[in-house]
Amino acid sequence: MARAGIVILKQGREKPVLQYHPWVFSGAIDSTRTNLEDVEPGDIVEVRDYRGGFLARGYWNPRSQIRVRILTWDQNDLIGPAWWRVRMARAIAAREGLASRGDTDAYRLIFAESDGLPGLIVDRYGDYLVIQSLTLGIEVRKDQIVEALVGLLNPRGIYERSDADVRHLEGLGDTVGLLYGEMPPDFITIREWGMQYPVTVMEGHKTGFYLDQKHTRHWLLHEPTIAGRDVLNCFSYTGSLSACAAKNGAASITNVDTSGPALEIAQETMRLNGLEHVPAEYINADVFETLRAFREEERSFDLIILDPPKFAHTAQQVERASRGYKDINWLAFQLLRPGGLLMTYSCSGHIDPDLFQKIVFGASVDAGVQAQIVHWFAHPEDHPVLLAFPEARYLKGLVCRTTAFGSA
Repeated sequence: MARAGIVILKQGREKPVLQYHPWVFSGAIDSTRTNLEDVEPGDIVEVRDYRGGFLARGYWNPRSQIRVRILTWDQNDLIGPAWWRVRMARAIAAREGLASRGDTDAYRLIFAESDGLPGLIVDRYGDYLVIQSLTLGIEVRKDQIVEALVGLLNPRGIYERSDADVRHLEGLGDTVGLLYGEMPPDFITIREWGMQYPVTVMEGHKTGFYLDQKHTRHWLLHEPTIAGRDVLNCFSYTGSLSACAAKNGAASITNVDTSGPALEIAQETMRLNGLEHVPAEYINADVFETLRAFREEERSFDLIILDPPKFAHTAQQVERASRGYKDINWLAFQLLRPGGLLMTYSCSGHIDPDLFQKIVFGASVDAGVQAQIVHWFAHPEDHPVLLAFPEARYLKGLVCRTTAFGSA
């Protein structure tokens, strides 16, 4: 193995690395003492403190503001094909409980930094795997990662969905296609909590399905107060949340999404689960515009679900994203009947849970509504959050119930 390049940190900038945070930003590096002329983007480098003491080892990308993604803090830990296989095997073994339980065949196998594998996402859908290579360091090792996955899991096929916006910050374009084995069918039917969902891994959001909303689906399936409610599901995508509410006795379902194909899959989701008898409406339109139209029409609902796409991709977008979240929650509060429930989410990692709750509170005040939080949601156990890397906690959800306390 060739000698690794060496990255020297500025004095006083080593604390995050010592505390096991896996990112080294460009501003922490002493460029006057760091010479990486012979290091290729994606190569392994050593990170050292200003005195030259070893701190960690990771992969290098001069095109990204995150110059080094750390893989190990052990000086004796050499990064090669065997290392990647062992680290991946550990992540997969941590999900063995899900694999053996038998009530689901779709979940996240590898969750990037939280599993010690920055930039790598691997999701299981039945007999197929879907991977996302989100960083240059993963991109240059994709072949050996696929080889390791085949050896560990022997899947029917491995499909790549490396089309996330974050790749552009790494200097990478989008890459989608078959990497191993059989091409997945147009729809893979997955199982979860006794429900079935059609998933197209070749298109759609994320890797094809919102695996991170597992707890929300369980709640909608089992919460006693769902029965008899008129439900509005905004950004409904393929309708998994709507189907769960319908299975639990919801009186009617209204799905709103900008994707016509996703709404077609939502109808198939209802059919697969024997829910054709539940009155359902599928509106192919902008959610903000639709909510305003519903307000003008004086339509109202007992349960409104807001699960929008990411509004803030960077820290610079937080203010604009906050306005968007407030606007949509403000509109939803105005459409809720007395005692109604608002299930509202943010998947923007740059919007922390405290800020999100304040945004929803502000929306309720502007709507003239008082509400109680009766439940919190986050992503499930297959999306763990490393204590040293709180940025992994991206999904926040609140269930708010409107009250009638009256004026002071």
